Amino acid sequence: MRDLISNMSTVDLTTDTLSGVTPNASAWVDTLGFGAAAIEVLTGAVTDAGTAAGFTGTLQHSDTTAAADAADVVAAETTNGTIAVTVTDDTADNVVAGVLGYNGVKRYVRVNYVGTTGTDAIVRTVARLGKPHTAPTTYVGTAVAAT
Repeated sequence: MRDLISNMSTVDLTTDTLSGVTPNASAWVDTLGFGAAAIEVLTGAVTDAGTAAGFTGTLQHSDTTAAADAADVVAAETTNGTIAVTVTDDTADNVVAGVLGYNGVKRYVRVNYVGTTGTDAIVRTVARLGKPHTAPTTYVGTAVAAT
């Protein structure tokens, strides 16, 4: 069996409280030195969801850490064509709501969350970086704040 810990890095990007239509973006993950990224969207308590009041997390990328430079990732730059995770169910508490695979060429990646009028949810974003250019890696990585 191969050693996975020396060949990946895990980065906690944020825990956000989503309320209404106010956008919330996770911190950036710096993909420099890695050839693969999976961004996990995990929920905490989800209330007031439903088809009219859920939230969507959309994968974004940039060459800088400037929030203004963030652009939505296109389907061709993802592992399976999925660019967003949507939660519309009050029972989606404490689950992995989805995973977004990134294979684009930008250095920084994050998730931007947008809710609807009734949104009330806690969401956590975790990045898993793999295929390191050099190993061993530091298993616990550091998030980068937007500027």
